[in-house]
This record gives sequence, C-alpha cells and structure tokens, in this order.
Amino acid sequence: MTAVIIDGKKIAEGIRNEVGIAVKERIAAGLSVPGLATVLVGNDPASQIYVRNKMKACDRLGIYSVSYTLPEDTDFETLKELINQLNVAPEIHGILVQLPLPPQIDEYSVLSMINPQKDVDGFHPINAGMLARKESEPWFIPCTSAGILRLIHSVQPDITGMEAVVIGRSSIVGMPTAQLLCRNNATVTICHTKTVNLAAVCRRADLLVVAAGHSKLVKGDWVKPGAIVIDVGINRVNTPDSPKGYILTGDTEFDEIVNIAKAITPVPGGVGPMTIAMLMQNTLLAASRYSA
Repeated sequence: MTAVIIDGKKIAEGIRNEVGIAVKERIAAGLSVPGLATVLVGNDPASQIYVRNKMKACDRLGIYSVSYTLPEDTDFETLKELINQLNVAPEIHGILVQLPLPPQIDEYSVLSMINPQKDVDGFHPINAGMLARKESEPWFIPCTSAGILRLIHSVQPDITGMEAVVIGRSSIVGMPTAQLLCRNNATVTICHTKTVNLAAVCRRADLLVVAAGHSKLVKGDWVKPGAIVIDVGINRVNTPDSPKGYILTGDTEFDEIVNIAKAITPVPGGVGPMTIAMLMQNTLLAASRYSA
C-alpha cells in the first residue's frame, strides 16, 4: 500500500479562491470590505514571518488588513488598550493576536479581551466553550483544527464511528481538534506526555493526528495499516550539509508511514497552508455577520 499524499497547498488554494470570489461579490454588492487586524508583540522571527504571510494573503484576496507591532517590553495595559480600540473599530471584523506573547503578558487574559465575534483565531474562552458543547455552534473554529478537518474530509468525507487519536493537548491545536473530531462523530482519544504506551494507543487509530512538536516521534510500526495520518508538526532540525543548514521535519517518520497508511500529509505542504486559508475564511465569515 502506498498512501495518498494529501496536498494541503492545493486544497488551501481552492479555499482562498472561494474566499477571493466571495469578497469581490460582497464589495460589488456595496457591503464593507472584510477587515483583519493582527497584533504582534516583540521581534520573534517566526512570528514575524507568520504575520507577514497573513498580510500577503489578505492583500491577494482583497481583504483590508492592518498590522500592529509592539515592543518586546510592552505591558498588559498597553496591549489591552489597543485590543479595546480594535473591538469597537467598525472597519475591523477580525482580530488576531500572534502567539506566543512575552512572559510579562498573560495569554489567557489577552485572548479573553478580544470580542468573541471578532475572534477569528477561535481562542476566546466563549468560542472554546461553545466548541466543547455539542448543542452550541462557536462563532469561529480554530484555524488549524478547521484545516485539519478539511484535509481529512478530502479523503474521508464521513468519519462517523472511526477511532481517532490526537497526540497533543494544547489549547491551540490538540484540544480543539479532538473536540472537532468528536463533533463529527469520531471516537476520540487524546494522548500527551503522560500517556502510557503511546505506540499501542496509536496503533488503534483509524485517524491519527500528531501535534506533539517532537521531530519524527511517530514511527511506521505505530500506525495501523490503512489509517489516515495528519502530521501537524514542523520542526527545524540542524543539518550542516543542507543548503539552509537545517531541514524541516514533521512529527512522523513520513518515509516509513507512507507505505502503511491510507493517506498522510507531508511536511511542509500539508497542514501549514491550511491555517492561513482558514483564517481568511473566518475573516470573511466575521464580515458576513456584520450588517454594514
């Protein structure tokens, strides 16, 4: 068996194209241009790249975007004042605070201040709680988790009754992904650093989502033949012989698993492109709920 390689770039491109068309139609109808504000505190190189890529995506799709970059030593009150201004700004439909934040600023407190109807990252406690309750619909689903589900549905439209294992319990990826899979009628096990005999748990999975942040953690003999494997990890491994001095790896041994699984995402080119595509979709969704 050779796995289907799930092309996140192609699927993300399709989503972006749909959003771009919808933005044009919205503007042609005389409605407001969707607007996204990003807030970056500090000078973390990876965060700067993420924010820049988000701004480029907005520009390509006709979405208004504005980016605020604050010094590393910014205090909580300064950030709070900016978020409060964005919460009431009519031209801003979505607010994204780039994580991680410097240690002097509590992330939970900051995310809790964002208007949940502008919380296009889906991290506000209200959105997180609504995702966890099966009888409610969150205003927004976290972008990476939503992207993971789209990737799964590209090869398995109905996951009802399937056994899913999620490695990782972060509030950003692991937990919301597990909740989203459960809402779609999978039977979900969440694994983490305290899980006993992780490999044996993984072997039960029809769907295996790996968001551990550990290069090549999951080996080929951890995977059930015919499983769908979604590799969320992106790890920079120092490799002096490579042109850049490093290579990017996922959280799985791709070369082993590709001969066992039904389908697998590559790294890069799998989950990564989906996150920004779903952010664009969430921004459009936020604008569509705004009357003007």
